[in-house]
Amino acid sequence: MNIDLHCHSNVSDGALAPREVALRAARRGVDVWALTDHDQVAGLPEARTAALEAGMRFVAGVEISVTWRGSTLHIVGLRIDPGNPTLAAGLAKVRGGRRERAKRMAEELKASGIDGAYEGALRHADNPDMVGRTHFARFLAEIGVVADTKGAFRRFLVPGKPGYVPHEWADLADAVAWICAAGGQAVLAHPGRYHLSAGAMDSLLQEFREAGGEAIEVVTGSHSPDQYAHFAALARHHGYAASRGSDFHGPDEGAEFGTLPPLDPDLHPVWRDWAL
Repeated sequence: MNIDLHCHSNVSDGALAPREVALRAARRGVDVWALTDHDQVAGLPEARTAALEAGMRFVAGVEISVTWRGSTLHIVGLRIDPGNPTLAAGLAKVRGGRRERAKRMAEELKASGIDGAYEGALRHADNPDMVGRTHFARFLAEIGVVADTKGAFRRFLVPGKPGYVPHEWADLADAVAWICAAGGQAVLAHPGRYHLSAGAMDSLLQEFREAGGEAIEVVTGSHSPDQYAHFAALARHHGYAASRGSDFHGPDEGAEFGTLPPLDPDLHPVWRDWAL
């Protein structure tokens, strides 16, 4: 089966509405699909209805922003109960401060000669409470400062660049606890994106395990083929289940549904014990 357990809608920083994302995934051959918006579950009811209408099995998910040793990480929660009060309170806490951070990012970009970035980012944010770096990236591409959103991140929106503003997100153990309280499974998203040393990655995987983490993403749109093999080896070494997901955000914005290879057959997939 084609299983995709990581993607986004315009409820967070995706370009398409939840229903549109579901239909796109189904058209491209996805059989089991999760919507995992950043720090937000409001799109899940619409996504579930559209997925079932399209003949896909649906998995309720979320992606929680975490600060770990000064780095921003993302933890995906799968098979969550979106109405769980512990999870809801935690996500509300994480969402707080996004607008203030966005205004500071706009100030940084203005100092680099780019005016109107906050208002421009809001034009690309269907949910103003979730305005973030991806919306700024779309604005920068729209006005021609960069060729595409990837270029916007490289030039302006990563640490050390003029539009980046750090933010203190959730604690790792807290994020995993919220997911577990909601009956879900915690997955470390796209570990290859974090540029950690081998020692730091081992420490992260140990700490994640102690907190209750169950899986890491191995095959993801954010990894290269070499990284598929590297993180498959780490999953085996540390005894983690493996997950797979495109991290789809929109057409022409990174990986597309249906384009990723399957997991290596000797890995323990995170869905192995699900009734699919």
